[in-house]
Amino acid sequence: MDALETLKTRRSFRAYKEEMPSRELLEQVCEAGTFAPTGAGSQSPVMVVVQDKKTRDELSEMNREILGWDKDPFYGAPCIIVVLADKTAPTPLEDGSLVLGNLMNAAHAVGLGSCWIHRARQMFDSERGKELLKQWGIDGDYVGVGNLAIGYPACPAPEPKPRKDGYVRFV
Repeated sequence: MDALETLKTRRSFRAYKEEMPSRELLEQVCEAGTFAPTGAGSQSPVMVVVQDKKTRDELSEMNREILGWDKDPFYGAPCIIVVLADKTAPTPLEDGSLVLGNLMNAAHAVGLGSCWIHRARQMFDSERGKELLKQWGIDGDYVGVGNLAIGYPACPAPEPKPRKDGYVRFV
């Protein structure tokens, strides 16, 4: 898919099929994430690809409790990519956000749907979140930047909203 077309046609999906994307597709998406720019070239983010249903459901429950919802905040996506960033880096939130942007665009380019789910910061500031980081072998002082729900869409792509007037200004 042409890069500009990918950027213009990517949408967030809020319904997914149960089928897990292949490891090959997930590796392609994550590789794109590793090429996101980072402040001072720090490469501060870490991506954790959660395919294990039990862990995925635990993350969903943690996020759901923070949000106060009674439904799955990951919209049934079978896979979650947690993006964390080293707090000691010059620009951890910006770095992680750029990684998430690359992940979403790469997912679209390979035929997957995705949706950035917030509250990762609260999830991984919690005692349970810190325990998970230790279990995953992540040492240091990390901030949760975002959770990416990813999988095969179970609905058509939403129509794009019209672009607002004055979005771009040349001076």
